[in-house]
Amino acid sequence: MIVEYIRYRIAEPRHTAFQEAYQRAAGALGRAEQCVDFELARCTEDPDAYILRIGWTSTKDHLEGFRKGEHFAAFLAEVEPYLEAVREMRHYEVTAVAGRGGSTPTLYEWAGGAPAFDLLFRRFYEHVEQDELLAPVFAGKDPRHAEHVAAWLGEVFGGPARYSAEHGGHRHMASRHLGLALSERQRRRWVSLLADTADEVGLPGDPEFRAVFAYYLEWGTRMALVYSGPQPPPPAQAPMPRWDWGITPPYRG
Repeated sequence: MIVEYIRYRIAEPRHTAFQEAYQRAAGALGRAEQCVDFELARCTEDPDAYILRIGWTSTKDHLEGFRKGEHFAAFLAEVEPYLEAVREMRHYEVTAVAGRGGSTPTLYEWAGGAPAFDLLFRRFYEHVEQDELLAPVFAGKDPRHAEHVAAWLGEVFGGPARYSAEHGGHRHMASRHLGLALSERQRRRWVSLLADTADEVGLPGDPEFRAVFAYYLEWGTRMALVYSGPQPPPPAQAPMPRWDWGITPPYRG
């Protein structure tokens, strides 16, 4: 992905009209397959200064795809009156320097950290041992299996990289499912049992956290089916999956 920055200088009488024009132009950007995301910001110290940030799939996709495509005319019709106010229009490559600040807790922190994940999976695998559908899958499992899975989900939810450091990361987890021939019934049972256990041990019950939790369970178990199936892809040296808040955290309202 590349990022285009367009800097504007808009005099105060035109602020409202300018922002309304971009509200309308946003429809064209939102429909363009070359556009990743976009955001218009105004300087607090200098209110006449605006910056539009647009993420494009590539510079070529922007210049040859979007600008020659079906949505450009509608976009241009809205913003053309303000082109004379442009002070910069350039594409930038995103570097590896990126991160998040501490104003928003990670899912790992919100859930209660290592003690919460350890309790969740310790109790979960106690239930698994009594479950006729899942017990055969985990017969003869490592005595520390629950601890390992807790480390996995903790890292996925933004906690310490324990699973990557101690157990081999994503590739190792994928390899553990090879040849298991898991069924859809077992997948669904795993999801429902873990969700019930989350209630039992008191994991946060707010809709925002549970929505992400449920999203991960669906993704993770469906990936498990793929790797356990008859023609699994070779476990790649892929980075660990990372889950984050999909919507505004609950305490922010």
